[in-house]
Amino acid sequence: MTALPEPEPLQALIDALRRLPGVGIRSARRMAYHLLQHDRHGAEQLGHALAHAVHALRHCARCNGFTEHDICETGSNSKRDASLLCVVDTPADQNTIEGSHGYSGLYYVLMGRLAPLEGVGPAELHFDRLIQRATDGVVQEVILATNFTAEGETTAHYLSEVLQARGLKVSRLARGVPAGSELEYVDAGTVAWALMERRQTF
Repeated sequence: MTALPEPEPLQALIDALRRLPGVGIRSARRMAYHLLQHDRHGAEQLGHALAHAVHALRHCARCNGFTEHDICETGSNSKRDASLLCVVDTPADQNTIEGSHGYSGLYYVLMGRLAPLEGVGPAELHFDRLIQRATDGVVQEVILATNFTAEGETTAHYLSEVLQARGLKVSRLARGVPAGSELEYVDAGTVAWALMERRQTF
């Protein structure tokens, strides 16, 4: 039995929702029907909020994250340690580090990671902007806090070589056993990294 064709506006909405990460055709269709059947006000609110965000937000001139102004609140905060620059993949990663309350420096958001097989290289991520930012004469140390995936490691390795060649101190976010965990429940890869990156006791 052939399914009925969707009206064009509905199909357009489903196609738009499918652009979200992890959302397939069934999930997109379910979301679309829910909004149109049960929450038209929410649908209008979502549409307005999305349109406003797209038009109102820009990239911070200092950290490359999202802001309504030329420089974001964090980047313009004179109380932050301007000698430290933490490089992260996404604004979500920046929020995670901020939530730890253990870092007082500034950030640079890559908005992605190197993925040669997908055609994402240094030019696509505008690494020249990061290099210019890191070599401003104020930054003393760059902390590479990219994710511990194959792409994240490739990105960190590439940036480490480029930045060290320019005389900067470069460090990498440490890997290890999570606080409060028991070793028998920690995966072998994490234990191996913790052993490799062990440090002397105080």
